[in-house]
Amino acid sequence: MIRNSLLPETHSIYKYPGLPSSSRRLERQQARASITRPPTPDGEDDAAAVTPGPEGEPTLQEIINIKLVETGEKEKLKELLRERLIECGWRDEMKALCRAYTRKKGRNNVTVDDLVHVITPKGRASVPDTIKAELLQRIRTFLVAAAL
Repeated sequence: MIRNSLLPETHSIYKYPGLPSSSRRLERQQARASITRPPTPDGEDDAAAVTPGPEGEPTLQEIINIKLVETGEKEKLKELLRERLIECGWRDEMKALCRAYTRKKGRNNVTVDDLVHVITPKGRASVPDTIKAELLQRIRTFLVAAAL
């Protein structure tokens, strides 16, 4: 096999040279989804994030994400989310959960990955519905304005 000097040895084509290209594409899409979103314990992924579109075509989710990034709207939405979560006390709740878990397990026995694994499901479930609805409405407004 000829190696591309630009790809690291850990790239999927070196790990799984026998996999068809569609499997490698799926693996790349899964990796891409994990870059923009914190890990979800127990393998709960959005189907749209890992479902490959037709050969070479980006999925609707990818198109929307690109538009959000290009226009700067994604950063505005993140900042709005941050503000709303702080206002409603969600952030303080998560800090308290992290501290309690760290006290329970012992300060030297906890990693950031442990905290993410334990806190992420609780954190996602405890985001107030009003905040979710506000963000969804902002995204819908953006999509209408962008004619997507």
